[in-house]
Amino acid sequence: MPMSSSESATALKRTVIIAIFAAVAVVLSIVEAQIPLAGMGLMPGAKLGFANIMILTCIYFLRGRDVFVLVILKTLLTAFLLGTLSSLLFSLFGSLFSFIVMFALVKLGGKKFSVIGISIAGGLAHNTGQLLAASFVFNSTSIFYYLPILLITGIVTGIAVGFAVRYVVASLSKISLFEEFLNGPGH
Repeated sequence: MPMSSSESATALKRTVIIAIFAAVAVVLSIVEAQIPLAGMGLMPGAKLGFANIMILTCIYFLRGRDVFVLVILKTLLTAFLLGTLSSLLFSLFGSLFSFIVMFALVKLGGKKFSVIGISIAGGLAHNTGQLLAASFVFNSTSIFYYLPILLITGIVTGIAVGFAVRYVVASLSKISLFEEFLNGPGH
């Protein structure tokens, strides 16, 4: 059955939002890659998770399948521009775990969880997913030695990302393009 013109317009808006969010997420990943975290005492490969700002923001506006497309686009484009096959696998595991946790908390948790709490849970899930991927790739569980430091960094970066998402969602909610999509808690 063909779409009505309003359904077609909504589908186009969703596509535009996903494309914009993917582009911003990739730019944030490129900027983040320029920050020498290993020189600050963090483990090699550690990242601040700035791209998660766009993923969590998208969860507040669009459907799960739209956010899933964003996660895949962001992961593939970032790996293509910055990474290797193993970094693609680590990023994919981390991003998917993070998405699933954050999506479940937003959609099923209602107003029980703050944006910052959801972001922290996403950061922790991302780090756990990456460790699971590394454990698989290296066929070793000794990689979980890094779990405590990754949990601490996941909490810290989750707080920062959560504050940013709170601001971005509030700001985007005032733009007419996003009004019809606003369906998240606390708005």
